[in-house]
Amino acid sequence: MNPLLKWAGGKRKLLPLIFEYINKDELAKTGNKLYEPFVGGGSLFLNLELSRCSINDYNPELINTYIQIRDNPLKLINLLEEHKKNHSLEYYTSIRALDRRVDYSNYDDIKKAARFIYLNKTCYNGLYRVNSKGFFNVPMGKYENPDIVAQDRILRISEYLNSNEIEITLGDFESAVLTAETGDVIYFDPPYDYEKEGFTSYVSNGFTRDDLKRLRKCCDSLVDIGCKVIISNNDTEFVNTLFNDQRYTIKKIEVQRLIGSSNKSRRKEKEVIIYGKDYRRY
Repeated sequence: MNPLLKWAGGKRKLLPLIFEYINKDELAKTGNKLYEPFVGGGSLFLNLELSRCSINDYNPELINTYIQIRDNPLKLINLLEEHKKNHSLEYYTSIRALDRRVDYSNYDDIKKAARFIYLNKTCYNGLYRVNSKGFFNVPMGKYENPDIVAQDRILRISEYLNSNEIEITLGDFESAVLTAETGDVIYFDPPYDYEKEGFTSYVSNGFTRDDLKRLRKCCDSLVDIGCKVIISNNDTEFVNTLFNDQRYTIKKIEVQRLIGSSNKSRRKEKEVIIYGKDYRRY
């Protein structure tokens, strides 16, 4: 199943490499759970379509959107139809500015989700970025016919979320994996580290290298109890040094990333996939 949301740094291109360490059939047979503490666009869990998953993120707008897709797909589609009908630069700018309003926190969750999807489908490169005040500040992208409503995809994802044991939580990555057990698979896809720039700001309080150090300790604990841990990030000196330990194997890869609104604007990025050395193939 394809994801609904566009997501900068999405993992669709990495899935074949990640699947080298995940056996879908055996996971289904054992009943072990897949955890995605940084779910983002959800390429992995939606592609696998497992019956037991736990998805989490620290972005409340994103998690609310998954909940509304599950609980209110028809209302969501109706609101997206309105966004599609009114779409223009002026309209985009007005919808983007809604989170500046003092009463935005009182907005209906379904309206917030429709806004989130509309902005995601029409903003530059599907980027989610906020300023220091927590306001979404991405300009509109140049798309001739953006797929704003995506009715069939919303209905299919909603059916999947309702027909299986899919836990949806909002919070820190450590709390998201507290219930993980031996044999469960945990895929960590935190904000990417950069040699000079540090981390991209996805939320107002950001993600830092101290958080990545904390993630490393969390991974240690999970590997030690027999979980199958996978981490993806940029191939930076900090990341390589942090995971340079007998528990982990680091696989270096090159991935083509879109850097502009045109599909022709691509460049190869050096990334890593890291997995625990005690990682046992099924």
